[in-house]
Amino acid sequence: MQAGALVPDDLIVDMIMNSVDEIQTERVLLDGFPRTRVQAEALEKRKKVDLVLNLAVPTEEIVKRITSRWIHPASGRTYAYDYNPPKVEGQDDVTGEPLVQRDDDKPEAVRARLQDYDRETLPLLEYYGVPH
Repeated sequence: MQAGALVPDDLIVDMIMNSVDEIQTERVLLDGFPRTRVQAEALEKRKKVDLVLNLAVPTEEIVKRITSRWIHPASGRTYAYDYNPPKVEGQDDVTGEPLVQRDDDKPEAVRARLQDYDRETLPLLEYYGVPH
């Protein structure tokens, strides 16, 4: 999971549905769930889905945005060279310590996650009747 892999369906369904069941409100917004048909079917058994949104972003734009992200490990401060660059390249603005790129933000990991998305999540658009 640390390398950008997806969480197993049974684990994520239990976690999400337990949390949703505890919420004392009529409507809930879920971001990033469900990601697979198994998850969607489990959700439908317990909650009515009123609306599905899909934000379509070109693959190369996703890769560009994610791979430009660098962090300061000790503080968690995040920099993105496209829109929030550090004052000095490669250094944290506060401490001057080196910035690092997370392994799952490297191009090969991002592309692997996008392949997972295409295989597992994209079919949900058809399941929910969302044009794509």
